[in-house]
Amino acid sequence: MEKKLRWGIISTADIGIKAVMPAIQQSATGVLAAVASRNLDKSEAVRAQFGMDKAYGTYEELLADPEIDAVYIPLPNHLHREWAIKAMEAGKHVLCEKPLALNAAEASEMAQTSVRTGMVLAEAFMYRHHPRLDRVRELIEQGEIGEIRGIRSVFTFNNPDITNIRAKREYGGGGLYDVGCYPLSAARLILGAEPVAATVQAQFSDAHDGVDMMASGLVEFPGGVGLTFDCGMWAEGREFLEILGSRGRIEVPHTFTAGEKNTAFTVYKDGTSREERPEGVNSYVLEVDDVAAAVFGLRQPRFEAEDAVHNMRLIDACLQSARERRRVEL
Repeated sequence: MEKKLRWGIISTADIGIKAVMPAIQQSATGVLAAVASRNLDKSEAVRAQFGMDKAYGTYEELLADPEIDAVYIPLPNHLHREWAIKAMEAGKHVLCEKPLALNAAEASEMAQTSVRTGMVLAEAFMYRHHPRLDRVRELIEQGEIGEIRGIRSVFTFNNPDITNIRAKREYGGGGLYDVGCYPLSAARLILGAEPVAATVQAQFSDAHDGVDMMASGLVEFPGGVGLTFDCGMWAEGREFLEILGSRGRIEVPHTFTAGEKNTAFTVYKDGTSREERPEGVNSYVLEVDDVAAAVFGLRQPRFEAEDAVHNMRLIDACLQSARERRRVEL
């Protein structure tokens, strides 16, 4: 692609430095042009690390830069809505870290701003762009495992640090926001449908500002298909997806972080099993390339902003169910 999308980064968060900023530099569509922090020394250090032209000491300065086309926002969850809307109103396209917002109402406002301004708004679920998941979906559509009877998925890690930002309730901390959003989005993607109800049990920790440290639940989809899941940041690390069908099943380990390694998954059918190993790729590169393709009018985004609204609606229901200990209809 001859034309390049000029990216600005709002914040010096680790996920940007370790994953997304290198991906922009590796992509065929993007240029890493500027970074902003509320601490100019931090942004200057990151600018030097990546060889960028500009560093800013405020987010507002970056948004006012006419040479920036798009911004990546890895800010804490409670700041996503504010700065995504400000960016779009400043004429910048937006790639915003997951979860897109703190609730469906905020996400809907962001999606409406995208429509009103004509700016692309994408939620940063990089795993959805990996060809492994495309292959899994292709096999299901071809009837390889028959009719889907159920889905099981987990995503946990262990970080009991009470000073971590994930343990700050007002910042949008908690396991459902941080990692539960992955199994929920994966089930919606695999089934191509929206859920009808959710029942969730969670462990809320007073020591961690009352956020949900662990959660497990059942999400009901049309036709009686259910997702059973557990997630959180207070247990041994695991990530896994199993799709159970009437004639077989597919097991996908390292579901959400495969990247260039760990791409294999297993298909079980008729008493036999086979391993498939799609190409290893950097899904962060595919993610930023998808934004660029949408900005340049080559195709629609693979995942519209409204998809993030639906996922936030499900997270809302899961949190409500966990707090009230009852089944919540969507």
